[in-house]
Amino acid sequence: MINELVTKMVEAGVHFGHQTRKWHPKMKKYILTQKNGIHIINLEETEKCLDKATAYLADLSAKNKKILFVGCKRQAQEAVKEAAEATEQFYVNYRWLGGMLTNMTTIKKSITRLDWLENLDKQPEFKSMSKKELASLSREREKLKRNLQGIRNMGGSPDVMVAIGADHEDIAIREAHILNIPVIVLTDTNADPESVDFPIPGNDDAVRSIRLILSEMVVAINKAKAKA
Repeated sequence: MINELVTKMVEAGVHFGHQTRKWHPKMKKYILTQKNGIHIINLEETEKCLDKATAYLADLSAKNKKILFVGCKRQAQEAVKEAAEATEQFYVNYRWLGGMLTNMTTIKKSITRLDWLENLDKQPEFKSMSKKELASLSREREKLKRNLQGIRNMGGSPDVMVAIGADHEDIAIREAHILNIPVIVLTDTNADPESVDFPIPGNDDAVRSIRLILSEMVVAINKAKAKA
């Protein structure tokens, strides 16, 4: 008997993988069949993996740990931001800058620079700046804000990373591994599930699929937080 979550996953297209010629052999155990040259993911496996991941997130949330959501591909950007804000956690959804975790000193300097730029009109040198200088600083401020807004108050490394797409966020995942930060990843059929700690086999290209998986995490995190 198909349960409610699996039904929702079917409706959201979580089961649609990539073209069979683009698959990663290590995803074999999560693949049910193929149809019209597309791999179909076994949603029973997806549900098991999702249960394991949400239980882990709930445990961390109950201990008031920091969770970093990462999703810079266009389909994931808004959903990742919404999930982080709904759980009062942190996010990167525009561009992963190399060293965001492994070179926190430089990132903190950039955040300090952003703070300064946002208070530019209160700086003593503001009145003496030309329109050209102000326009350039405004562009710099917006660029820094896009990249850093979601982590500016994180204050150090997160305790876990949730990423959308093992292939797309490979740099972020590698940095997390260097620092022994566990990684939960929505992993499509073209990626190596063994490269992450908690793979969740599923479609990482469809907005509805991404939103559904993240929504399950949000519920688990907030329930645990409420009980703590």
